[in-house]
Amino acid sequence: MLDLLIGAVVAVGVGRYIIKGYSATGVLMVGGLLLLIISVIMGKNILPSAATSTGWGPTNIIEYVKYLLMNRGGDLGMMIMVLCGFAAYMTHIGANDVVIKMVSKPLQVVNSPYLLMIVAYFIACLMSLAVSSATGLGVLLMATLFPVMVNVGISRGAAAAICASPAAIILAPTSGDVVIAAEASQIPLKEFAFSLTLPISIVAIVSMAIAHYFWQRFLDRKEDIKSEILDVKEITTNAPKFYAILPFMPIIGVLLFDGKPFSIGFLSHIVLPELHIITIIVGCIILSAIIEFVRGFDGKKVYAGLDVCYRGMADAFATVVMLLVAAGVFAQGLSTVGFISGLISLAQSFGSGAIIMMIALVIITMLAAMTTGSGNAPFYAFVELIPRLAQQMGINPAYLVIPMLQASNLGRTMSPVSGVVVAVAGMAKISPFEVVKRTSVPVLVGLLVVIVATEFLVPVTL
Repeated sequence: MLDLLIGAVVAVGVGRYIIKGYSATGVLMVGGLLLLIISVIMGKNILPSAATSTGWGPTNIIEYVKYLLMNRGGDLGMMIMVLCGFAAYMTHIGANDVVIKMVSKPLQVVNSPYLLMIVAYFIACLMSLAVSSATGLGVLLMATLFPVMVNVGISRGAAAAICASPAAIILAPTSGDVVIAAEASQIPLKEFAFSLTLPISIVAIVSMAIAHYFWQRFLDRKEDIKSEILDVKEITTNAPKFYAILPFMPIIGVLLFDGKPFSIGFLSHIVLPELHIITIIVGCIILSAIIEFVRGFDGKKVYAGLDVCYRGMADAFATVVMLLVAAGVFAQGLSTVGFISGLISLAQSFGSGAIIMMIALVIITMLAAMTTGSGNAPFYAFVELIPRLAQQMGINPAYLVIPMLQASNLGRTMSPVSGVVVAVAGMAKISPFEVVKRTSVPVLVGLLVVIVATEFLVPVTL
């Protein structure tokens, strides 16, 4: 209970100072370091298995910060920086302006930016089938769809919420979470993914889309944010129309270079290599620079444009990557101090009753995901309880697992310290709490739909 109390007090303090306007990076870092110091004093190990201990608790704290800087700065951080650099380059060469001009024409017929926002949300959800990482997907959408949404009249907060929430509901039938959930449910993967999980996911996604429409519109009106479509006549660009495809090349690349066979007309069973997102983005930047050179044969201009790309990468490190590192320190502090293990003990203390146990596990899993910013960690920790609990209570394990699986990802989308929320907020230049406010109602609607759908679609007993 002391572990839960310490974690809760520090989490509340961190939230309070961020809301008061203090730097989120600094507050999260200090809160995380405080929790790590307390963990060391309590004699707990604070380093993950992948990090090497220095042999002394106090220096292990600094070692963990170094570990995060190298880990997140070298993989996830680099992906964010490259994507931000790509987005800056697309703006510099006028590709984003061409897209805005083209999109504005059909939007004049629709006459509602919020309908376009919902279309973008469905596209983003489909993209989750190709990009398994919630943060990776969010950053990719921020570099591609976000500028388009903002420039056709969608507020920055609403557009950021759309980019942050596609991975809130598990859609990919072969994701690691689904595989583990199927094993815990003792059901074949195909049946678990397609017969049980996928119908619930589809209903939840549609419900969240409707909630997004009304909630984002309500907040925009409440905050007096006018949905003003950019007058395309004010946009002056010399970029040709085919440049409209350039900002979306990363999405096309992710879909093509996934290592799976596909067929197009007379081209059958083609298998392209599976490429990392960073590899795809670097290729997109190089291709764009080559096109720029061919257009004008002006090497000096091309190099100057690439400098804009590099500065975009540097800005991303200062504003987004360091915020991710600070959030990681805070999440690790909550874990090592015993906050997660305390929640697990709390879950086991609830009484019998299938619906009571299911709701209790959903709430605790979601709270753990919100406070730690991780969807995987709480689910992996709690899912080990399911086979034993289900056997003791004589109920279907899938009845407990499926809501927990969805709750862990929904909770992550409402966490101001989760990688996807922090990355999206940093790239949108708004507070993580603003993103959470924007995602909160759609996420809660999704959670309620998941619980109700599970009650109707998943048998309580085998």
